Amino acid sequence: MKEEPNQDLLSVDRIRQMIDLYNPCTDDYLFVLDFENDFYYISPHAQERFLLPGCYFHNVSDTLLEVTCEEDRQALTDDLTDILSTDRNTHNLVYRWLGLDGQPIWINCRGRVVRGEDKRALYMIGCINEIGKKQKADNVSGLLGETSLQTWLQGYKDEAPAGYFMRLGLDNFKSINAKLGVEYGDMILRKMGDFIISCVQCGQHLYRIVADEFMIVDFNGGTVKEATDLYTEIRRMLDRFVEENHYEAFVTVSGGILRCEDVRNFSWSQIMKLSEFALTEAKQLGKNRSYVFVQEDYDRFLKKKKLTQVLRQAVASDFEGFEVYYQPIFHSKDGSLSGAEALMRFHMEDEMVMPGEFISILEETGLIIPAGRWILHEALRFAKKMQQVIPTFRVNVNVSYVQVMKSDVVVDIMEALKQYDMSPDHLIIELTESGLIESDIYFTRLWTQLKENGVKLALDDFGTGYSNFHYLNELRPDIIKIDRSFTMRAMTNEYEFNLLSLLNGMVKSLELKVCVEGVETAEERDKIAVLPPDYSQGFYFGRPCPQADFERKFVK
Repeated sequence: MKEEPNQDLLSVDRIRQMIDLYNPCTDDYLFVLDFENDFYYISPHAQERFLLPGCYFHNVSDTLLEVTCEEDRQALTDDLTDILSTDRNTHNLVYRWLGLDGQPIWINCRGRVVRGEDKRALYMIGCINEIGKKQKADNVSGLLGETSLQTWLQGYKDEAPAGYFMRLGLDNFKSINAKLGVEYGDMILRKMGDFIISCVQCGQHLYRIVADEFMIVDFNGGTVKEATDLYTEIRRMLDRFVEENHYEAFVTVSGGILRCEDVRNFSWSQIMKLSEFALTEAKQLGKNRSYVFVQEDYDRFLKKKKLTQVLRQAVASDFEGFEVYYQPIFHSKDGSLSGAEALMRFHMEDEMVMPGEFISILEETGLIIPAGRWILHEALRFAKKMQQVIPTFRVNVNVSYVQVMKSDVVVDIMEALKQYDMSPDHLIIELTESGLIESDIYFTRLWTQLKENGVKLALDDFGTGYSNFHYLNELRPDIIKIDRSFTMRAMTNEYEFNLLSLLNGMVKSLELKVCVEGVETAEERDKIAVLPPDYSQGFYFGRPCPQADFERKFVK
C-alpha cells in the first residue's frame, strides 16, 4: 500500500489538485516537493516513462537518487543541499533519470522554492521536461515531425489500413551543408517539403522525420504503381529546381516504398525499420530511384546481419568456426605435387557457409584484415610441415584488396615468414585481377615491396572480364591463374581455346608461369595438356579439403 500524503497540508494538496487538473494538457511533468513533510508528487503519466515507485512518495532524497543516473547523483544532491542551506529560490538542473528500461533519459528540472517568514524552504513546485525528446514539428520544413506521426498512428494499432508508406531521403545531403552552408541546406529542405506537398493528394499525410528524410502516408488504398508514380513526379520537380538554379547544388532524392500489408502487427518500430530498409535499398541501387519493399530481400538482409554478428564474435573468439581447406596444385609436365592453395572456410551452427557469403562481409567490415593474418599463419605452419616430406612445397595465400589498401600487409607477410623460418619464394600471394583494378596504386606498392623481399605473386581470376594485359608486362607477376570460367569456355568453343592457347604462349614469352584452374574431367585435362600450362588445378586433381585429408590423399 502506498502511503497517502498528510492531509493537513492543504497548500500542497491544492497544488496536487492543480497538477492533476493540468496533467491531460501537457506532455511535460509537473511536480511539488514538500520539504517539511519529506513528500514528493509528480504528474501521474511520469510513471509511464520513468523508473519511479509511484506518482507520490516519501523519503524524497533517497528515492530521487535511485531514479537518477549514478553519474548525476552528486550534482542533484549538491543542488538540493544548497536550496535548504541558503535563501536561493530557483532550481534549474539538467541531468538524467532512468527510464522504465533502465536507460538514461535527459531531463531539465526547473522549480520555484516557496519559503516561510523565517526563510525556511517549505516546498518547491516546478516542471520537468525531456530535453532529448523528438520534436513534434519541424520549423525548417514547416511540417509535422516523427513524434506527431507516431502519435497519429497509435489509432491504427489493431488494424492495418490499405495503402502505403513512402520514405524519401535526399542523397548526399551532408555534402550540400558542407559546401554551401547550413542555411542553403535548410532552403533545400523547405523546397523539398513544398514539392512533396504540391504532389500529394487529399487524404495523404506528410511528415519530416529524421534529418533529410520525409514520410508520405497513404491510407486511401494507394497502390505500389501510384506510389511509384508519385515518387517520379516529386523527383522531376526536384530535377527542374536543380536545372533552374543552374546546378548550383546537384540534389537527388531516393524513395523506399512500403505496403501497409507488409507491416506485421502494424507496430511503429516495424514501420520505421522496414521503411528505413526500403530507403537504404533504393540508395544502394544507385540513388535517385525508388525501391518497393520485398520480404525476401529483407530476410536476406537479416541473415547477412546475423552472419556479420557471428563473424565478429568468431574473430574475437580466436577465429572459432574458421577453418583452412587446401586444394592441391600440380606440375603439368610430370604430374608431381607443386603445392596447395589455402582457402578460408567458415562454419555457423554446424553448417558450412559459402565463401561467397562470408568473404564479402569480412571485406565490407574490415574483418578480412585480422582473418587474413590468421589464414597466413595457418598456411605457413602447414607448408612448413609439408616441406619435411616435399622440400619444394609452396603454399598460395589469397590477399584481399582491402588488406592491400587498409593494412600494412607486407609487414604481416614478412613477420609471418620470419616466425615460421620460411623461405620467401615458398609463399605465393594471390590477388584477384578485379582487386588490382580497384587498388592499382596500392597494388603497385605492394608488388614492389614483395619483389624486393623475394615473395612470389600470382594474378588470380585472369580472364573473367578485366584482362588488362599491360599488367603482365609492367608488373610481371610470377604466375597467371586462368579462371575456371575461361577454362570452361575454352573446352566447348574452338575460338576460346585458340585464345587460351595464344594467351598461354604470350605469358610464357614474358617468362611468366601459367596455372589453369577449374580442370574437372579427364577430357579437360587432356585438352589442356596440349598447351601445356605450367601448373594445373581443379576438382579432377583434388577438391579443397582439411589439412588431415590433404596429407592423407596427396602427401602420405
